[in-house]
Amino acid sequence: MNEDPRIRRLQFRAWHRGIKEADLAVGGFFDRYHAEWGEEELDWFERFIEEQDADIMAWALGTLPLPEQWRGPMWERFAKMDFVEIGKK
Repeated sequence: MNEDPRIRRLQFRAWHRGIKEADLAVGGFFDRYHAEWGEEELDWFERFIEEQDADIMAWALGTLPLPEQWRGPMWERFAKMDFVEIGKK
């Protein structure tokens, strides 16, 4: 268990989205990558998880265009996640 309250809060929020698919996508992304993140990436993720689940999933599926503010290396990693594999665990 991580002792950093910010990390614990982000992990909880990542896995308690309200929609199971978003839990798997956002929570799986957090679990896979957060240990590698610095302050800039944590700040990005903290802002990102405030978005609506339906929007995040639509961006991930490509049914809505991704807003410019989310474009970059963090989104590229998110978009490459194998969410089906995460759901099998």
